[in-house]
Amino acid sequence: MREDRLQEVERVWAEADCLYPAEAVAAAVARMAQAITADLAGRNPLVLCVMTGALLPTALLLQHLAFPLELDYLHATRYDGEIQGAALRWIHEPRVSLMGRVVLLVDDILDEGVTLHALQTWCAGQGAVELRTAVLTQKCHDRNRLDTRADYVGLEVPDRYVFGAGMDYKGYWRNVPGIYAVRGT
Repeated sequence: MREDRLQEVERVWAEADCLYPAEAVAAAVARMAQAITADLAGRNPLVLCVMTGALLPTALLLQHLAFPLELDYLHATRYDGEIQGAALRWIHEPRVSLMGRVVLLVDDILDEGVTLHALQTWCAGQGAVELRTAVLTQKCHDRNRLDTRADYVGLEVPDRYVFGAGMDYKGYWRNVPGIYAVRGT
C-alpha cells in the first residue's frame, strides 16, 4: 500500500500546476509580516502555529517579526493525511496560557472555514483578549458557510486541491517551497 501511495504522490508532483513560485510565497509572507508588525509590535503577542500545515508559513513569518513575542503551537486536524475533512480531532493544546493574551493564530489555508472557526472559538474560550488570524492562503469559493475570516491573508488560490509551502497532498509535499495545484482539480 505504501508503494502505491508513493507512486501516486510522485505522479501528482510530476503533473502539478505551479500557482505561485517560492519567490511569490516569500513576498506574500513579507507583506503579511509588515501588516502584523504594524498591528502587534509592542503588544507581546502569543503566536500559535497550527500544526502541521502552518509549520513552514509560521517559520517564514517569524523571520520578519522583529519584536518580542512568544511562540507555541496547537495541533488539531480534520484531515489526518486524507483529502476530505472529518470531525476535528485535538492532538496537542498549547502549553502557554491564552488568558489575557493577544494571540496570533497562524494557519496554512482558509478553505471552508470549519477548522479555523473551531480554533478561533477555542482561543476565545481560553481567555484570549484579542485574536488575530493569519493564513498563508485563502481559497476562492463560496463554501465558507461559517463566514470565517482571517485578518491577514498571504495569497488567494483557486478552488483546487493545493499543496506546498506547508500544505500537503495526502501527507506529502509540505516541503515544496512554492504552491501547486493537483492537475485536474
